Amino acid sequence: MDAFTCTTRPEPATVPLPRPRPRRPPPRLWGLAAASAAVLGAGLLADGLGTPGAVVLAVFTAAVGAWVLTPVDDTWIALTAVCVLAVTGVVAPADLFATLGADLVWLLIAAFVLAAGLTRSGLVGRFAVALLGRARTVRQLAHLVVVALVVSSLAVPATSGRAALALPVFEALARALGGRPRVVRGMAVLFPTVVLLSAVSTLIGAGAHLIADQLLRDAAGEGIGFLRWLLLGLPLAVVSCHLAAEVVLLLFTSRADRRDRLDWSRDALVVEPPPPSGPWTGPEKHAAATTAAVLVLWCTEPLHGVPPALVGLLGALVVTAPPHGERRVTPGAALKTVPWSLLLFTAATAALGDALVSTGAAAWLADTGLSPLEHASPEPLLIAVVVVSTAAHLAVQSRSARSSVLVPVVIPLAVAAGVNPALAVFASTAAAGFCHTLTSSAKPVALFAEVEGVPTYSARDLLRLSAVLAPLHIALVSAFALYAWPLLGLPITTTH
Repeated sequence: MDAFTCTTRPEPATVPLPRPRPRRPPPRLWGLAAASAAVLGAGLLADGLGTPGAVVLAVFTAAVGAWVLTPVDDTWIALTAVCVLAVTGVVAPADLFATLGADLVWLLIAAFVLAAGLTRSGLVGRFAVALLGRARTVRQLAHLVVVALVVSSLAVPATSGRAALALPVFEALARALGGRPRVVRGMAVLFPTVVLLSAVSTLIGAGAHLIADQLLRDAAGEGIGFLRWLLLGLPLAVVSCHLAAEVVLLLFTSRADRRDRLDWSRDALVVEPPPPSGPWTGPEKHAAATTAAVLVLWCTEPLHGVPPALVGLLGALVVTAPPHGERRVTPGAALKTVPWSLLLFTAATAALGDALVSTGAAAWLADTGLSPLEHASPEPLLIAVVVVSTAAHLAVQSRSARSSVLVPVVIPLAVAAGVNPALAVFASTAAAGFCHTLTSSAKPVALFAEVEGVPTYSARDLLRLSAVLAPLHIALVSAFALYAWPLLGLPITTTH
């Protein structure tokens, strides 16, 4: 017998694997395709629209339906929509790529770089700790949170950026308020609520504002601009945010909670990373002076004529200038904070909205589908715009997408009814900033809904908040549109 004996194991019987069945598109996609085809057919047969307008309406329908009905990334949908328009010849490729390099994109990039410089210097953390540490009651704390977040809206762009910046501050508050679970939950609701409502204070507060301003500029020949937006939006932001703070306190805390004394020391709020202590450091002074100079130049654009995007770019160069140290941001680090997906989405939705206006599709849609509102008096029309814009977050989750959907229709509707289109667009954009009903309605709401180690809020809590805050928001924006903004230089009708 051999020293080594090879034994063979019997091969197991092969069992044929079942063939995977091809995945069929869900029925809602078939319905979406059918709706787009129906819109295309109706547009081609309609009088006064033409083939480009019909194609834009069909692509527009498909994009909105995909945003609402599918989990596909919003940016991918928007880019696909504008690429279809470019391939079909409705939008020239040069115009599409020009949108990606438009002023609004460069303005957002510069604003994010400036915000990175402020954050890196430690000035934001110092300001938050110094301000909130002054609170001696829960009510004072809530209103100081409002002050801090409204001030941050003047320098930090986009709601998602400010929410990410405010999250460490909330976590520090949650640790300091560990024995008050109701107060912690109320603060968890208050932070994203104020982040979203305070965005209306400035043109760079949300990408939707830049889209609305650009569409208004293309359609009416003149936009709102940074200074006028600040003049109109900041009072609304202050009033609505402080009102929201009282609503949150009423819904989520008890009377005893609101009266309870907060006897914490200066070391109770520990923000990560810790801000500098003692006198202001060189990087803090540099970042503060640069940001202040940029804000002043933005507000005085009518005097010097330098475009806001160029001012922001110059400020970004200054705030990232060498020498770079521990508290100075480098250009590479600052650019990493820019949400490029948001910028592409903003540019793509702006191009989609511009196509609706330039092809006449928006005017045709306003004439046919909303013709009864054309004969309404200005006041009911503005209130209807505010109501629809507030409720739009239940269907279209992205704020920028809502503006690209609403503004192209609001402009011709306002012109036909004799309403100042700038007022109608501003009211619609301000109302569309309400997106508190669902966790998925806005990124700040989703961000604060799940904070590790901190009990925050539930879906039921958001519904309770929205049931009270949404009617107040509609009433407040309507009151500003009818009474306050006309006094600030935005008349209701174009005949004034």
